[in-house]
Amino acid sequence: MTMATTTIRIDITMLPDHLDRSRPAVVAEAIEAALREGGISADCSDIFSHIKIDLQTAQLATACAVLVELQLI
Repeated sequence: MTMATTTIRIDITMLPDHLDRSRPAVVAEAIEAALREGGISADCSDIFSHIKIDLQTAQLATACAVLVELQLI
């Protein structure tokens, strides 16, 4: 049985001021590390105009809580 996955996309231009919009790869790494600390296995990357976060759908609620703490949603 395969696990359902969810993709979250965050527009780079909408990142909060405390994050460096000119370095999206670094921002993606920081988000991935924060999610990992929250017990979430996710793959974060910068894709042109947005940060892409792929994770198991079962972890979506927990991931959203972490993203709220980071002021991303």
